[in-house]
Amino acid sequence: MLTERHLQIFVALAEEQHFGDAARVVGITQPPLSQGLRRLESLVGAKLFERGAGGVELTPAGAALLPYARRALTSLEELHQAAISRDPEGPEIRLGLTPEVPPAAGAALAAACAASIPGSRVTVVTSPTSTLVNQVTTGRLTLAAVQHPTVLDGLDAGRVVLLPTWALVPDSRSATEGVVGLRELKGLPVAVRPRVEAPAARDLFVDTLGLHRPDGGTVVVTDERAGLAMVAAGQVIVVTADPTLAAPGVRRYRLADDPLPLRLRLVWSRTRTPFLRPDDVMAQFTEALAS
Repeated sequence: MLTERHLQIFVALAEEQHFGDAARVVGITQPPLSQGLRRLESLVGAKLFERGAGGVELTPAGAALLPYARRALTSLEELHQAAISRDPEGPEIRLGLTPEVPPAAGAALAAACAASIPGSRVTVVTSPTSTLVNQVTTGRLTLAAVQHPTVLDGLDAGRVVLLPTWALVPDSRSATEGVVGLRELKGLPVAVRPRVEAPAARDLFVDTLGLHRPDGGTVVVTDERAGLAMVAAGQVIVVTADPTLAAPGVRRYRLADDPLPLRLRLVWSRTRTPFLRPDDVMAQFTEALAS
């Protein structure tokens, strides 16, 4: 079946004449773009592009079909806009939050989304960064707050916001000040999330951790609540940006010089969510994170 994504791939390749550039425009990587082109050519029964060393060019069949593809995409966009404007319940904003977003900041972001479009409905899901980026790319989410750095696959993104972090340690591991350096936290590994959830951000975290604390090691935990329980049991240290994360038997220290800040940014697809005003949402999100 011919889909909107097939048309997007066709038009992007015709305009960019390069697989890598077209993939960034569509918001996917090269392998699925190539697969989509092959599927499209099979559906229309014609070869649409000639491939060369420097890129691609339209075949006569491709040039003949291009105006129809553009008109079809325009009609689909008009259909989307008509559905939004005539929805009696208002447009739905589907918001994704990576688990590392502090609860208060996530609530402020949801409120900012609702305020940006009067009458809109906001639904919220929490998933790892890699899942959220994929869901924004495919249109299942309107926007998401994700960890930075991460591969965005052609998505639009707001500026990077840095959050301070705290170290949660077993209460018996006392320190003389409320602010400590990583090198002072000896004897226990630091809890980290699975790498698959946010590979680039996880690698940066571990590399920075190794620079400041080369002999400490790491332990993988499923989430911060599991990590907090392990801190209380005297087994790990947790680094968190959530100022409310606490438990009996756990002491909190602000990390000196913020060697391990949490980096967040908003991502969205402008082509899929033209009704969204991300600058307004970004401003309120940044204010919430700073408060």
